[in-house]
Amino acid sequence: MSGELEAFLEYISVTRALSKKSVAAYGSDLLSIESTLQKPIIQLETSSMLSLLSQYKNKRTLNRKLSSINAFFDFCYKNQFNAQQKKLKFSKIPKLLPKFLSFHQIQNAINIIDRSTWIGHRDYALILFLYATGARISEALSLGRDDIEDEWLHIRHAKGEKERIVPIAKVAKIAIDTYLASLEKEHNHVWCNYKGERLSRISAYKITQKYLGVSPHILRHSYATSLISGGADLRVVQELLGHASLLTTQIYTHIQKQDLKETVDVYHPMAKEK
Repeated sequence: MSGELEAFLEYISVTRALSKKSVAAYGSDLLSIESTLQKPIIQLETSSMLSLLSQYKNKRTLNRKLSSINAFFDFCYKNQFNAQQKKLKFSKIPKLLPKFLSFHQIQNAINIIDRSTWIGHRDYALILFLYATGARISEALSLGRDDIEDEWLHIRHAKGEKERIVPIAKVAKIAIDTYLASLEKEHNHVWCNYKGERLSRISAYKITQKYLGVSPHILRHSYATSLISGGADLRVVQELLGHASLLTTQIYTHIQKQDLKETVDVYHPMAKEK
């Protein structure tokens, strides 16, 4: 690792106080470039880096790596490690609206779960919990029993290490209590596998995929969409989701607008006029 890269990673870790996960992502992006091109990244020409990055077909991956490179060169320029400020251009990414499920779709799917076993109770409770709280799957799986009190959820291991408190719908809380009561042995963590160990992300994905055909994150999208469609204040939804920026939350208003337009297109007589 070059000295400049080491200084940059220390800067974003200590001065900017980014999470360990973010620092690791920056380091991975930049180290892979140095390793592949066998040269300190600060010495590389823009054309060489773009040539290497052209192999990435996924625009989001490409733009993330470009963002890491630009942040590094901006740091080097401001700290006089580099006399010339380099700026790599981004590819435009089409804005994709997040996929979501309605409450009725979720309800119909989980009603078929066999709840005669503790595993059935767990699967049922987990799906209801994710939809009722909008928690990220990483947040859900890190929960301890003391993080759920009455009908409130205390999320301590949130993205960006920001804690927040979220209410839990009564029906979801009842499902969680029923699941926990069905366990033969009490564990500190909420979501368990058949060995009593903490449930893994892969196992959680298999559960939502089995009953709903989607990833756990779609339930977070569904939670936000249900709130916005029901008339919830955007800033309140931002707080519930733990979004750092309101712009991130605003994508759910686009879904509502799209739904309104489709309704007009189908039912308004003028929409049928050519």
